[in-house]
Formats: sequence, structure tokens, C-alpha cells
Amino acid sequence: MRTIGLASDHAGYPLKEHIKEWLTANGYEYKDFGTNSTDSCDYPQFGHALATAVENGECHTGIAICGTGNGINMSVNHHQGIRGALCWMPEIAELARQHNDANILVMPGRFIDNDTAEKCVKTFLETEFEGGRHQRRIDAIPCK
Repeated sequence: MRTIGLASDHAGYPLKEHIKEWLTANGYEYKDFGTNSTDSCDYPQFGHALATAVENGECHTGIAICGTGNGINMSVNHHQGIRGALCWMPEIAELARQHNDANILVMPGRFIDNDTAEKCVKTFLETEFEGGRHQRRIDAIPCK
């Protein structure tokens, strides 16, 4: 079983806790990089910890959550080996994996319900990268 990293800020904390329960119930292993409450905090601290763990192979993939998803997504995407994808519906999560080989699923904690978030996570974790014509686009993402 490959470990999934989790990170959130205070606004994403309730959904992160729900996703942890869903992951456990579905047999997934995870590592939580925080935050650990709804007390106000700064998302970059937790996003960078998650992104570093995915980059160095400590975690196979990740799930990051903040209020809109935008801030933590910007943070994780500052790492060269990360392709974070902001997803709020399963179809976007599927295409992010198939076409972009996304390795961190980012969700907007204040704008997505638990059921939809579960579907996004399930889709993201079960969808494979298609490769082919998409690979050259992935190869062109890092700044040289």
C-alpha cells in the first residue's frame, strides 16, 4: 500500500478529517502533515511539507485542502516535482490524472460537500495517467 499525504489549513481541516475517515474505511494508509485544528493558520507551511514528502517519495501522492483550494495549490505547485490539481468534481479529478499526471489532489474545503469530495478522492486515486501525447506536455512543465 502506498502512503497518501494530507495537508490543510484551518478552513480545510474539517474536510481533511472527513477524508481521513474515508481513507481508513477504504483501506488506504496516510500521513497527516497538519494542521490539527480549526485555529487560524497559514496554508503554505502545511502545503510545503506535503509537497516535499511527495517529491522525495515519502508519500506516493497527496491531498491538500484550504478554503478555496487556491492558496494551498499555489504553495504545492512551487515544487518542481509537483503537479497539484484543484478539483471540485470527480470529472476534473479524473482528467487531472489522465491528462496531467497530477500527483496532489487539491480541494476547496468551503465549497465542496463531503460526498463530492469522497468521489473526487476515489476517482483521483483510481485513475491512471494515459501517457502518450500528454507526456510531452508534462515534460514541458518544469522551468529549466
